[in-house]
Amino acid sequence: MIFTSTFSTGLRRTLPALALAAAGMALSGWIMDEDKMTGVTAKQDIPIGHKVALRDMAVGDTVIKYGIDMGKVVKPISAGEHAHVHNIKTKRW
Repeated sequence: MIFTSTFSTGLRRTLPALALAAAGMALSGWIMDEDKMTGVTAKQDIPIGHKVALRDMAVGDTVIKYGIDMGKVVKPISAGEHAHVHNIKTKRW
């Protein structure tokens, strides 16, 4: 089990992996400003520092990490999947 932490924004959709998360591994995280735990099972290997989706995200959804808009979803992402540059792009251009 990997413990990660995040800030809650009401739009929370991802958690960063603090160590390599192997597919099938149960992941959990602490939402600091709500003082509660959340979790998901990794559907894919998630490299350290990369994001794992906490819930399903559709094309066009905004990805939030640490309360910051990280970009928009360009390919559907299921809860537990790796969320990175292959399925998220910046909104700047």
